[in-house]
Amino acid sequence: MRFDTRLVHGGQRPAPGTGALVPPVHVGVAYDRGSQEPLRYFYARGEQPTREDLEECLAGLEDARFATVYSSGQAASATVLSLLGPGARLVAGDDLYGGTHELFELLGERGVEVRRADLAADPDPGPCDLVWVETPSNPLLKIVDVERVARLAHERGALLAVDNTLASPVLQQPLALGADISVYSTTKFIAGHLDVLGGAVVCDEPGLHERFLRYRTVVGNVPGGLDCYLVHRGLKTLAVRVERQVRTAGLVAAALEDHPAVERVLYPGRAGHPGHAVAARQMRAAGALVSFEYRGDPMRLLERVTLFGAAVSLGGVRSLIEVPAAMTHRPVPRATRRRLGITDALVRLSIGIEDPADLVEDLSAALSS
Repeated sequence: MRFDTRLVHGGQRPAPGTGALVPPVHVGVAYDRGSQEPLRYFYARGEQPTREDLEECLAGLEDARFATVYSSGQAASATVLSLLGPGARLVAGDDLYGGTHELFELLGERGVEVRRADLAADPDPGPCDLVWVETPSNPLLKIVDVERVARLAHERGALLAVDNTLASPVLQQPLALGADISVYSTTKFIAGHLDVLGGAVVCDEPGLHERFLRYRTVVGNVPGGLDCYLVHRGLKTLAVRVERQVRTAGLVAAALEDHPAVERVLYPGRAGHPGHAVAARQMRAAGALVSFEYRGDPMRLLERVTLFGAAVSLGGVRSLIEVPAAMTHRPVPRATRRRLGITDALVRLSIGIEDPADLVEDLSAALSS
């Protein structure tokens, strides 16, 4: 099956006995031994049918054998980072989601050596055990050459984990580019409706999968059946949603570049973006996030828009606007933000599926007020 067909059919076999095309949502946490042949299910912290349906679909989207899903993107990331113990070395891209910064702080407290590097500018991570990449990155939308970083990481004997949340598997497939692990906040584009938390890890190595599965079962950072159902339901429309969002993002980026109140625009789909060529090579399209620096007061801008929700998160059907320095990246020390280029004037847009003309008009009017 091709990608768009897998979105609809993956993990969605008709239910035995009724033929229901949408499988039942399993919410039970305990399973009767005598009703199973063969015996497979024991307790939902370990095994859960609705969760397994979602995992089957997500693995298939990257032509991988394994996927595990979690209660949030943070839970998925923490599970991957559980591979590292005291004395291990992690090299991570310098521009990352604010919550990931905080996870790395916890790693440092556990004796893991954490080093941040601009892997978009220099793909060689140096000696390490695990390389962590976001591409596009959050919120500066840097583009990292996954294939080059994977090759250099493997030469060092390190694994490469790619947080693919901002691209989603419809635009970029890290495992096909050489990565060992793909990480997702399924809350974002995959579920797509801002109504459910979730995370996922996809890999093709049995040993890694067994470690992730054991960690999840012991720690219990699992999603329930209803959450898995909502993520899976949203996943079916991923391709059509993202196609609309990407097209609109390009129009919004172009409008921002022409506006006198905007200092600069960051969008990988624009020819002037430093990662444009790499993005064009490893992504199907440039994504649905646009960042820009505003010449006015960004917090006042949030008050003037009417169609953009002033909220964190991204990837949903409704467009969102946020100021990273005051919202998603507020926990990151100010000096670190300034060094990375996350200024107080930086604004991040997550483009939804509204009419593009309405979004451009709303944003242009707010910028001009």
